[in-house]
Amino acid sequence: MPNRAEKEKIVQELKEKLEKAQSVVLADYRGLNVAEITALRKRLRECGGEFKVAKNTLTRLAARQLNLDLDQFLEGPTALAFAYDDPVEPAKVLVDFAKENEKLSFKAGVLQGRIIGVDEIKGLAALPPRKVLIGKVLGGMMAPLYGFAGVLQANLRNLVYVLEAIRQKKEAESA
Repeated sequence: MPNRAEKEKIVQELKEKLEKAQSVVLADYRGLNVAEITALRKRLRECGGEFKVAKNTLTRLAARQLNLDLDQFLEGPTALAFAYDDPVEPAKVLVDFAKENEKLSFKAGVLQGRIIGVDEIKGLAALPPRKVLIGKVLGGMMAPLYGFAGVLQANLRNLVYVLEAIRQKKEAESA
């Protein structure tokens, strides 16, 4: 059993992880065996996430220090899935894993300091990855420039056609 100093260290660590994470999913892992949890941890690490099991009382203390009211969700075994870089990809991994293994169920989540429900977690998982979203935004920003370049090119092309028609007309008149 950890002593008071160790518990305070765990609370501080949880608080730092909650602050650092862009999103956190609280899940009930009851019924998962060690191999399944290890596989989930590995998949989350690959996409910049982390899966941690913590005591509800320690999680509650860390959340309260950040003014998060997670008390109603901290009943029974609770694991926290932290997403540090991209809030979408770890959520996708969790939702996919929950489809494969029905023993994993979601309680709630935290997205950039705001508590979200299970439906919002699934909605977050349905979003395209960050790189795709950035590509779409950049494509939208570049579209007017491509259109402008096309208009300028069309004007130059039309000028060349007119000059070519004048040249052909003068050749026909001189012959």
